[in-house]
Amino acid sequence: MGEHGTWLDFLNRFSWWQDLNHTAGEHLGRGWKFMMFQESHFTLTHVLITMIVLGFVIFGAMKFRAGLATADGGMVPPRRMNIRNFFEMMTEGVYGMVEGAMGEHNAKRFFPLVGTLWFFILFGNLIGLLPGFVSSNDTVKTNLALAGVVFVLTHYYGIKEHGVGAYLKHFAGPVPALAPLMVPIELVSHIARPLSLTFRLLGNMVADHKVLFTFTTLFPFLVPLPFYLLGLLVCLVQALVFCTLTMVYLGMAVEHEEH
Repeated sequence: MGEHGTWLDFLNRFSWWQDLNHTAGEHLGRGWKFMMFQESHFTLTHVLITMIVLGFVIFGAMKFRAGLATADGGMVPPRRMNIRNFFEMMTEGVYGMVEGAMGEHNAKRFFPLVGTLWFFILFGNLIGLLPGFVSSNDTVKTNLALAGVVFVLTHYYGIKEHGVGAYLKHFAGPVPALAPLMVPIELVSHIARPLSLTFRLLGNMVADHKVLFTFTTLFPFLVPLPFYLLGLLVCLVQALVFCTLTMVYLGMAVEHEEH
């Protein structure tokens, strides 16, 4: 089920689905096709893959929380490597990255956001390396939703930190006379941020998995191995880039000017 629409082809084999699709199509028309993801790249396959990734991340978070609730407070790791250990090590590493980039104070504020993005994007990328699966991040709508959250929260925290007037004032630049020039430039710059986050992740994931799919199809043994290793690196790097840019945008929004 590695191509768009395969889940719909599977469901179309069942009479109950055909009856539901026919009845709903008569009443809802084009809206039903959009809701059931039969148009563009927003297919049912991507929705199901996204749900799998989200479920895995939630399951790992629950295991991590359960480890903290033990008598030792999670200080003593289990004897064997398990999903709890994996999420603990990953969480510690990501928190260290956020703290190093934003400082201790901002790390405590923004780690829940950056950490959630890291886990969702990373596993959404990695699942596309499995035969029969697609990446949940090789569609515009998923990536745009992630980038949109970053865009909204960036301005929310900026306004919360400085106030509406002071936050909007920085769009005019340090010299009032340059405001007519600086305001359009700043607006374009901020609007370009979610687009950049969206299409950078989309382009790299689509290209990476297309290359891997091509070589796996042509040469199923041994030859695709280097491309799997390259794909693993791309998945890690793209999650890191998305989270790093998120931290940069948040840091710029909440930083205070030195006088």
